Amino acid sequence: MLVYPSGVDVSSSALRFLSAKLRRHRRELGTRWRRLSPGRQALLTLAHLRNGHPYVQLAAGFGIGTTTTYRYVTEAVELLAALAPTLTEAARTASTKAFVLLDGTLLPIDRVAADRPFYSGKHKRHGMNVQILADPAGRLLWSSPALPGAVHDVRAAREHGIIRTLTATGVTCRADKGYRGAGGTIRVPYWGRWETLSQGQKAVNRSHAKIRALVEQAVATLSLIFILAAVSGGRVR
Repeated sequence: MLVYPSGVDVSSSALRFLSAKLRRHRRELGTRWRRLSPGRQALLTLAHLRNGHPYVQLAAGFGIGTTTTYRYVTEAVELLAALAPTLTEAARTASTKAFVLLDGTLLPIDRVAADRPFYSGKHKRHGMNVQILADPAGRLLWSSPALPGAVHDVRAAREHGIIRTLTATGVTCRADKGYRGAGGTIRVPYWGRWETLSQGQKAVNRSHAKIRALVEQAVATLSLIFILAAVSGGRVR
C-alpha cells in the first residue's frame, strides 16, 4: 500500500484539546507505553472523524495495526462523547436564548441495498438521521443519538423527546417543513404552493428561511465531532 502526506482541515486547538484529554486518560489508566503518543492518537482520530478514511488506510499511514487503529479511535471518541450535554442541559441553555433552531441531517454510511431502514428516500442514499439544536447564531447546542435514515425528522424529534422538552421549558424553536404537525413550541413555514400563499405568508416564509439558514453552521460543526461508532453500526464517510 502506498503512503502519502496529506492534510486535515481541523484547527490545531482541536488537536491540542483532544491530546490533553487522551494524556489525562492514560495517566488515570496507568498506561506506560503505547505505539502512538497522545498527540498522534488525537491526530489519527480527527483524521478519521473529518475525512472518514477506513481503518486499514489509517493503519498504514500511522504505522500501526488495523485493530489498534480501531481501538485508538474508539477510545478517543468515547472521551469526546462524555463531554456532550444532555438534551435537558441543552434545553436549559436554550431557555436563555430568544429561540433555537432544529434541523435533521443525514450522515452517510456504507450499507447494502437490502438495509431499507437505513435508506433515506429524501436524500436517496443510506445513512443515519441525527437531530441538531443550534442557538440563534448557528452554534451547536446539542446533537441526538443516531436513528436509521428512513426515520422522518418529525418522528425522530418525537422519539428523542425534543418537542416535549422544548415545550416544557417554553423555548420557541424554528424548524423546516419536515417538522409539520410537531406542535408544541415548534414553528414551521406556511405549507402550500408558493403561488397559493398570500403575500404576508410569503414574507413570513422568507424571513423564516433566512433565520434557519444559520443552522447549517451547526451541521458543519457536527461533521467534525459526531460520535460515529456505537450508534451507527456503519462507517461514516
